[in-house]
Amino acid sequence: MASLRVLLCFAALLSAATASEFKIKVTDPRGAAVAGAQVSLLAQGSSVPLGLQTTSGEGVVSFTGVPAGRYRLQVLAPGFAPLNQGEILLPRDSPLSVQLRIATPTETVVVSAIRSPAPEAETGASVSTLESGQLETMQPVAANDALRFLPGAIVATAGHFGALSSLFVRGGDSRYNKVLVDDVPVNEPGGTFDFGVVPVAEADRMEFLRGAQSTLYGSDAMTSVVQVFTRTGGTQTPELRFGADGGNLYTLHGFLVLAGARGPFDYDFFGDQFNTSGQGPNDDYSNSLQGANLGISLSNRAIFRIRARHSNNRTGVQGEWTFDGQRLMPPDMDQRARQNNFLASAELVITGPSRWHHRITGFEYHHKRLNEDDISEPGRVSPFGNIDFPFHDLFDANRAGIEYQGDYMERSWARTTVGYQFEDESGFAGDPTAPPLTHGLRLNHAIYGQQVFLLGRLSVVAGARFVHNQTFGNIGVPRVTATVLALRGGEFFSATRFRFSYATGIKEPRFEESFASPPFIVPNLNLRAEENRAFEAGVEQSLLRGKYALSALYYNNQFRNQIDFQVLDPVTFVGQYVNINRSMAHGAEVELKGRLTNRLSFDGAYNYTSTQILQAPFAFDTFHSTGHALIRRPKHSGSLLLTYLGNRWGGSLAGSFVGRRPDSDFLGFGFDHAAGYARLDLGAWYAITSRITPYFNVENALNKHYEEVLGYPALGINFRAGMRFRLGGE
Repeated sequence: MASLRVLLCFAALLSAATASEFKIKVTDPRGAAVAGAQVSLLAQGSSVPLGLQTTSGEGVVSFTGVPAGRYRLQVLAPGFAPLNQGEILLPRDSPLSVQLRIATPTETVVVSAIRSPAPEAETGASVSTLESGQLETMQPVAANDALRFLPGAIVATAGHFGALSSLFVRGGDSRYNKVLVDDVPVNEPGGTFDFGVVPVAEADRMEFLRGAQSTLYGSDAMTSVVQVFTRTGGTQTPELRFGADGGNLYTLHGFLVLAGARGPFDYDFFGDQFNTSGQGPNDDYSNSLQGANLGISLSNRAIFRIRARHSNNRTGVQGEWTFDGQRLMPPDMDQRARQNNFLASAELVITGPSRWHHRITGFEYHHKRLNEDDISEPGRVSPFGNIDFPFHDLFDANRAGIEYQGDYMERSWARTTVGYQFEDESGFAGDPTAPPLTHGLRLNHAIYGQQVFLLGRLSVVAGARFVHNQTFGNIGVPRVTATVLALRGGEFFSATRFRFSYATGIKEPRFEESFASPPFIVPNLNLRAEENRAFEAGVEQSLLRGKYALSALYYNNQFRNQIDFQVLDPVTFVGQYVNINRSMAHGAEVELKGRLTNRLSFDGAYNYTSTQILQAPFAFDTFHSTGHALIRRPKHSGSLLLTYLGNRWGGSLAGSFVGRRPDSDFLGFGFDHAAGYARLDLGAWYAITSRITPYFNVENALNKHYEEVLGYPALGINFRAGMRFRLGGE
């Protein structure tokens, strides 16, 4: 509470108001309030902002002490096109209302690329987004079913709903993705993350940023960053939304939301429950989610916000049992996995003095995962013998910290970002029935800075991060990107833009690698960070005055200091983890996206990835040895997402194809690859009235039989249909 009082006092000191006041309300194309938009006020003919504000839950900002005169306005809101409005005469008798418009592919404002709102084309980054309307139409059970249809995302799920699900991007490891929910890092220390049990209920937006991004996001951001943002209440009359759906596989799903905004307060409380029995034995899955997003405008210049999410899930684990239709052993009938996850953040946003924008965030994430198998089933036999043994595997970790980010807008074409982050990582891992457990503790510090310049046709982003990690010590992480508008073009070939980026990424060791408990594993407290040297270059061609965009990009990743297990004693197999492996990945991404109409959008992509292990002296099988390709990284893959969002109805068609890729059964059967597959999902809704909407969703609509992870059959066709209702909300 003492720290909260300090934050509130700091806000009060920085937000003293003068008598005059100029209010602006920002709305979306349907007239709903837009919270979190960045609004800049500039004098006519000047590039120096007089003020920089963030809209409240009601979509309102207020500028005070503004002299009479002519001004212009800039509004940047994630998911929309930038708004630039000139010839505003002050003082005014009434508040100014501005309405944002739907963005073309080259205009979309994103947050993740430079950690503040900016048009994607100016950031030099590869960012794909899913907005609230798309997520509401797709109705993904978890984050993996949304990500798989975005360009460059290779999702590998070990079978069914709730099963372990990994993400591979640009040839990187599954631990090379930084994941944040409401600005809270939710990776296990060392990068491990399961996308299959993360419900995205009440998500306002998902952003998928590709490339090495450790300069702004620190450890784990080796090849991508995934961010999920929760909705903010925005209606003066409280809005109650609820609904339920069901389908085959004994699937039931229900949700309840209470949201609104009144005066300085906004709120969004939500709950979600999903249950299914699955398509086979020991295939059940259940997930319960509760959360809230609460905001209060302390003054014209300060907004305080609290966000929280708690999920509790349970899933049966069949284990490897069928390989491309060959049932070589029965499924595991008693293995189960459970997770209990809680995240919370408190954020204070202060604008001023001058052109400063401050954000102070305190966050905490508690993750508890338990895998159990109580019975040794004699039927589960591989060429290596019986593979089913009782075990209890516990991982209990906590990440807590505080972060400050300051943005200073020198000019409309220059922006500086500085920041500091402290993080406390602690956790236990091992078998609770056979102590001792592995215990790890890290106290980490980081400072970072970034400069953005928009100089005519040239945009440059340059930054660096200095990290002090209690495991690997000190390291610097630079990044520079540049884009050049080479040709403005005409009616058809509208604009040609070249881009270049160089960056490094880092990933800290897992607790099991740094702090492993003897006698079987010798701890190695001198492990270094895994690193990535990333280079990319490409071109983007706008078509029909920005209505469509065609882009092609080449990337090259060099991974070094990768951690592997070294056997020290060939008799007892006692060993330790060491930095020894190296690998590389390079390839190309081609993407075509656009809007056929204001309501109909599409995003199609093709990806080529070539990988190779450059050094792996301690590989435990040939699939991980030098010269081989990295497993579960296909050379060829692609995606298509077609979305229609109208006033009365909406629909989506989402497809992905993943080519043949190296994999291993790790059991001695001799399987060395997983076959390619294609998947098609459908979704639609129809508003009978503004308050009653039936909807349906079909996953794997073509009923394809395939495996994303060798030995784990994916779900066949499954569907859900239901109704959602809305009360209040005017």
